Amino acid sequence: MNINYKESFEQIKIAGSLAAETLDEITSYVKPGITTDKLDRICYEFIKDNDGYSAPLFYRGFPKSCCTSINHVICHGIPSNKYLNEGDIINIDVTAIVNGWHGDTSRMFFAGDVSIKSKNLVSATYNSMMKAISIIKNGVHLGDIGETIQTYVEKKGFSVVRDFCGHGIGKIFHEAPNILHYGKKGEGIKLEEGMIFTVEPMINDGLYNTKLLKDGWTAVTKDKSLSAQFEHTVGVTNLGFEIFTKSKKNMNSPLIQHD
Repeated sequence: MNINYKESFEQIKIAGSLAAETLDEITSYVKPGITTDKLDRICYEFIKDNDGYSAPLFYRGFPKSCCTSINHVICHGIPSNKYLNEGDIINIDVTAIVNGWHGDTSRMFFAGDVSIKSKNLVSATYNSMMKAISIIKNGVHLGDIGETIQTYVEKKGFSVVRDFCGHGIGKIFHEAPNILHYGKKGEGIKLEEGMIFTVEPMINDGLYNTKLLKDGWTAVTKDKSLSAQFEHTVGVTNLGFEIFTKSKKNMNSPLIQHD
């Protein structure tokens, strides 16, 4: 691993900041009656107007600029003319490219008033991500990240999706290593200073089994239970970690309950 990573971190911080600012921008628009197509267009325009490019657009044939995953959709939901309804929970996942570097992040949003069950799931998902990020440092095993997330959410009665994971990122959108959100402490490769990757747990209210829809992208819970996800792009430093996609307006989650 290249220890002279400061320039890489500075570059990805620019892309990560734009991705975070995009989700800040979209927050006020997420309400019942708006279409996910409209949300997609707002994200696309904001990134373009700030000298970036939306990485998902045409990536491996994906037709839109961001992913919008509602209720039982786990990830990679395709924006459409579908309207948000009162009580929906939605994950919006954006990746901005600036100067060839990728900043990848996602957050959950509430459409109007949502159920206590939804709030508990979203809170647990956010907290599991942040607890996992907090242990990142030189020498920690990848399995430690997965174990931290899995232990936390399973104690609360939720399950961790196995079929999708975090990933290395930088000038390439998706690269090694895969960051599993379940696992055992001490397993997997050791983190090294200068690594950049995403932590993006997908947590289900029911079982962890998934189903891919006919569009080839949209992944849903097999039992149609609710699913939630958050994502940050992070880097490993000599002292610990740096988060590149944190909201400067502290809008990282619609509901944060620390425990």
